[in-house]
Amino acid sequence: MAPYSLLVTRLQLLSFFLQKALGVRQYHVASVLCQRAKVAMSHFEPHEYIRYDLLEKNIDIVRKRLNRPLTLSEKIVYGHLDDPAKQDIERGKTYLRLRPDRVAMQDATAQMAMLQFISSGLPKVAVPSTIHCDHLIEAQLGGEKDLRRAKDINQEVYNFLATAGAKYGVGFWRPGSGIIHQIILENYAYPGVLLIGTDSHTPNGGGLGGICIGVGGADAVDVMAGIPWELKCPKVIGVKLTGSLSGWTSPKDVILKVAGILTVKGGTGAIVEYHGPGVDSISCTGMATICNMGAEIGATTSVFPYNHRMKKYLSKTGREEIAKLADEYKDHLVPDPGCHYDQLIEINLNELKPHINGPFTPDLAHPVAEVGTVAEKEGWPLDIRVGLIGSCTNSSYEDMGRSAAVAKQALAHGLKCKSQFTITPGSEQIRATIERDGYAQVLREVGGVVLANACGPCIGQWDRKDTKKGEKNTIVTSYNRNFTGRNDANPETHAFVTSPEIVTALAIAGTLKFNPETDFLTGKDGKKFKLEAPDADELPRAEFDPGQDTYQHPPKDSSGQRVDVSPTSQRLQLLEPFDKWDGKDLEDLQILIKVKGKCTTDHISAAGPWLKFRGHLDNISNNLLIGAINIENGKANSVRNAVTQEFGPVPDTARYYKKHGIRWVVIGDENYGEGSSREHAALEPRHLGGRAIITKSFARIHETNLKKQGLLPLTFADPADYNKIHPVDKLTIQGLKDFAPGKPLKCIIKHPNGTQETILLNHTFNETQIEWFRAGSALNRMKELQQQ
Repeated sequence: MAPYSLLVTRLQLLSFFLQKALGVRQYHVASVLCQRAKVAMSHFEPHEYIRYDLLEKNIDIVRKRLNRPLTLSEKIVYGHLDDPAKQDIERGKTYLRLRPDRVAMQDATAQMAMLQFISSGLPKVAVPSTIHCDHLIEAQLGGEKDLRRAKDINQEVYNFLATAGAKYGVGFWRPGSGIIHQIILENYAYPGVLLIGTDSHTPNGGGLGGICIGVGGADAVDVMAGIPWELKCPKVIGVKLTGSLSGWTSPKDVILKVAGILTVKGGTGAIVEYHGPGVDSISCTGMATICNMGAEIGATTSVFPYNHRMKKYLSKTGREEIAKLADEYKDHLVPDPGCHYDQLIEINLNELKPHINGPFTPDLAHPVAEVGTVAEKEGWPLDIRVGLIGSCTNSSYEDMGRSAAVAKQALAHGLKCKSQFTITPGSEQIRATIERDGYAQVLREVGGVVLANACGPCIGQWDRKDTKKGEKNTIVTSYNRNFTGRNDANPETHAFVTSPEIVTALAIAGTLKFNPETDFLTGKDGKKFKLEAPDADELPRAEFDPGQDTYQHPPKDSSGQRVDVSPTSQRLQLLEPFDKWDGKDLEDLQILIKVKGKCTTDHISAAGPWLKFRGHLDNISNNLLIGAINIENGKANSVRNAVTQEFGPVPDTARYYKKHGIRWVVIGDENYGEGSSREHAALEPRHLGGRAIITKSFARIHETNLKKQGLLPLTFADPADYNKIHPVDKLTIQGLKDFAPGKPLKCIIKHPNGTQETILLNHTFNETQIEWFRAGSALNRMKELQQQ
């Protein structure tokens, strides 16, 4: 930011010349400065202003206290502290109380978030909030037909969300608007914003210089209720980029490389902060791609420093005033020289090669040049059945342009895709613009089907017809996540993640053995040719075409609004408060399942066809842990009932225990609950009688979600103790009467032969979170505080 004295001088000179030339009176400098500072967060909320002045004030307070240079992550996070003068700040240890600027929710998670907000009894949201309808649209026939079908099937849910938004002051983006994260980037993200969203890929907004964090619905309710939001003070991992991107190497390859380095849990508890001269070679939407997929390494979020690429994007999306204001405060939107990172990774973009990660996990990284050989060795199918581009990670104008550039070359030689090929525009604005500029038609001509502006196959909303369940096959996508069964519910689908242009090239070739940098294709005329590296504009040369207007403003007066939830509905269900802790230790807990290996939120609460029950807790609880592998028999959705000794589905067994008053526990492995932010993975075990989840380690969002619902997420003090517990044992958790931060709990393992052994269990609860447990849930505690 320019020095205050210089700004004053400039304004005084401007005022003097105006007074002389126009005969107008001279305004007081402070009034002009105040007026300059009033820039709206978005054109949808003209009276909600960006508070860079407050950010600056808080940063100054914290910098004086810490007496050291600050990273960009620290500036934005600490700049939103509720009490910067007194807040304890220690990376990786203390809990911060923060005041986020806004909340965003996608339709699958917004249902439960709004049901919880309704239960709070509050009349209006305290911060700007939005709902985005992108998760409930199934890919089947193509964009328009799929959208019409979704509106018909999900009418009850869409009506609930629209009326709840109108009642409580929440903006509503109708189905067909696009994917939540693309809409946020186009309309709501800005440098320095602190935004929380009920989706794990909310960090997408870091591409525009914001700290955007994925959370569960209960966290969103806290912020919408005006309560300070708690976050464990994150560590900061620095990624220094040198060189520049060129050729077939894309922004996606940066995060694919980082995922290979850090693995799916290497970023847990940390913000990944990109910096260095290589940043300027990446477009704003490319930076968003990198931040988006940072969720796959467990990072709290990721962020890039404000630069000319962001300024260009802001201007192109109608937010030039925000760009001008950001220019004035730029010193607070970049890291301080000499700041310290807890870990530093360096990547030379000149040397970075195109990557493809998978199958079954997003951190299994391979250079594209090598994946075919690895696939042959591992027995992965080389034939590519389907190539899919789009998703919240890669559906920008630039992404579509680079894919179209590849497709044009194939068409020029008379070729079309050998694999099936689908295209998902990120938003209605992207769809309309690529239709106008011809990209969509090129992608259709090469064999593609343009799907609705929605998540679709990326989250399992895919009515796939070309393979049967259990049939071994390969797909390549430009998505972010490729867990077993993620896209099509087929555990034998080998899903690989790469850039849109590589997906397009591989779909044309039809095989994983193809390397577009070196290999040749044979044209229709029999002549061999090589694809040239794609080149495309990062932003349209003309203005964006906004397409159809799909936004519903909340009314100024909502007194006449009604939100109806039918008591007989199978899609929506009002919430009943969970029971309070009875003040006693948890004795003789039955083990519902001891999970073997990876257990993501997809394993705990599957998506796909289950998305239709996201607003009905009892119905969706029928998918509890159906994807988790039981260590006792190596099977999914098959556990022993300790009373009947019969094996049956996990949800049925949990319901049996609940009916007979048997409280239970889950035993898990490493990074339990990685993946989506879905809080249903925490609500379901609580609803069906679970009391604790004991694992080697947790993913950040899931651990918080469990705490919010009154469950005990606990970790083995000695990870080897995982092997001491058997599915037939019973557990007693002691020490809850003296439950305190940093104080381990005891666990008594009772074996069927009558022997016992004691182990220690660690936890990360702070005082506030312990109050959630005692009250039965965070929502219960909120109501207690209101009554007080």
